[in-house]
Amino acid sequence: MTHSRNESANGERPSPSRRSVLATMGALPVLTATTSLAGASNAAAATTATVVIDVSARRQVVRGFGGMSHSAWIGDLTAAQRDTAFGAGDGRLGLSLLRIPVPEDRSAWSRDLATAKRAVELGATVIASPWNPPSSMVETFVRGSQTNARRLRYSMYGAYAQHLNDFTAFLRDNGVNLYAVSVQNEPDYAQDWTWWTPAEMVRFLRENAGSISTRVIAPESFQYLKNMSDPILNDPVALANVDVIGAHLYGTPFANFPYPLFKQKGAGKELWMTEVYYPNSTDSADLWPQALDVGEHIHRAMVDAEFQAYIWWYIRRGYGPLREDGRISKRGACMAHFARFVRPGSVRVEATPKPASDVYVSAYRNGGSTVVVAVNKGAGAVSQQFTLANGSASNVSSWLTDASRSVAAQAAARVSNGAFTATLPARSITTFVTA
Repeated sequence: MTHSRNESANGERPSPSRRSVLATMGALPVLTATTSLAGASNAAAATTATVVIDVSARRQVVRGFGGMSHSAWIGDLTAAQRDTAFGAGDGRLGLSLLRIPVPEDRSAWSRDLATAKRAVELGATVIASPWNPPSSMVETFVRGSQTNARRLRYSMYGAYAQHLNDFTAFLRDNGVNLYAVSVQNEPDYAQDWTWWTPAEMVRFLRENAGSISTRVIAPESFQYLKNMSDPILNDPVALANVDVIGAHLYGTPFANFPYPLFKQKGAGKELWMTEVYYPNSTDSADLWPQALDVGEHIHRAMVDAEFQAYIWWYIRRGYGPLREDGRISKRGACMAHFARFVRPGSVRVEATPKPASDVYVSAYRNGGSTVVVAVNKGAGAVSQQFTLANGSASNVSSWLTDASRSVAAQAAARVSNGAFTATLPARSITTFVTA
């Protein structure tokens, strides 16, 4: 991702680019036992199929939810914005992952350090992605109609691995232990940065990535194109030297979210979504109910794709989770319904994913609690029953975002015989936490 995709270097948005075309592809719930969690009357709420949550049916471990800080392009987060982004309490986003760039110029390595250090202090994990190697390692070539395409010179693969190591060591010496470093940001959408073919990526992973001192992310395809990651999964030596299969989801159809080959060959590896904005970068993040699309998108990423991480593009932007004034947007509120409550190390468990045509449900075990996130994109309220299988709970708390509220705490109530019923207001997202 770069500002040239949809924005100019000074942050102004030009006319829609190819990327932007690709990327555009009521009442309070009140908890009671098994009767209602409803502020709207039961008569007004359509009944859906029961959501069965099987806490013994474990799926992926969740590493967290996060965003990108790129101070060279849009300025750094302020101290207050860092706390809002990475704090997990009321009025905070709860982000637990931070992605930063690997500048090609060593003199710029400290540019995002202050934000990274504060994120770590607040419990977040940091990863980094390069857009370009140092210029001394790059050559130009002709790629189709592009006569000045850039690529890493083959003789510099070893030096590039050392460059990534040096950046990792710089951060470590300054109090930030990188969880992982990427080989290349979007190697298949690189008109403005460095191209890598699938074969080049495999070669680097085979011959050089083993010397990198932290976990390695690849290939970070801009659209989760499997022609970039299939060759890695199909090459045992390359796969041994990568730790995280990373992907971006710009314009990726939901039908392409599942990855059977990863499930077949990715044992011991992680699957992360390392960059996206959704549904676009042209509208205000406070536009409602459009912001609910973020809730569905995260649901699909966790349930359909089974990603272990979900990372937004710019943390602070007019279309992002933090507005330019540092306040949490409606899109950010939808993210917070996952990020604040589904903490790193949580495990997604099986739950009825779509009990009605406009309702999306996912569930997670977090210590002794079960976290359930329910998105109702429909124009009417629905009465939704939830049943815990192979688990127990005595009460449930909830938080609601709709047109007029943002992650607003609701009344708690008891669970009876492992079940509770909630009214999900029209066009809303609700998080439930059992205890």
